[in-house]
Amino acid sequence: MTTLQIIVALNEERYELNGYLLGAALLTAIATGAVCGWYRSYSLDNVWQRGVIAVLAAIGAMLVGIVAAPINRFGVGGMLVWLLLNIALGILATRWAIKGKGEEGSGMSTP
Repeated sequence: MTTLQIIVALNEERYELNGYLLGAALLTAIATGAVCGWYRSYSLDNVWQRGVIAVLAAIGAMLVGIVAAPINRFGVGGMLVWLLLNIALGILATRWAIKGKGEEGSGMSTP
């Protein structure tokens, strides 16, 4: 979502359908968040818990785009910093999730 916001900010005069592009970016971010949340929680046996994680991931992806709106005041540089910060936090969160997975089937992390 942030990437498309940067593209729209760079080419505001070229896009007549900025609202549609940003709406499509929002829907894409929600879908991507839900799919990633579902995929990352594959070790859970309970489908309900996996669904809750997927919904929370979708809401989190949407919030990333909403928080980016005031950052747009700082221009493209601010948006690029926000994008890089999101990528770094995503990598750290993935490493944390893998580390917390622990032994196969135990549901607990190993010390």
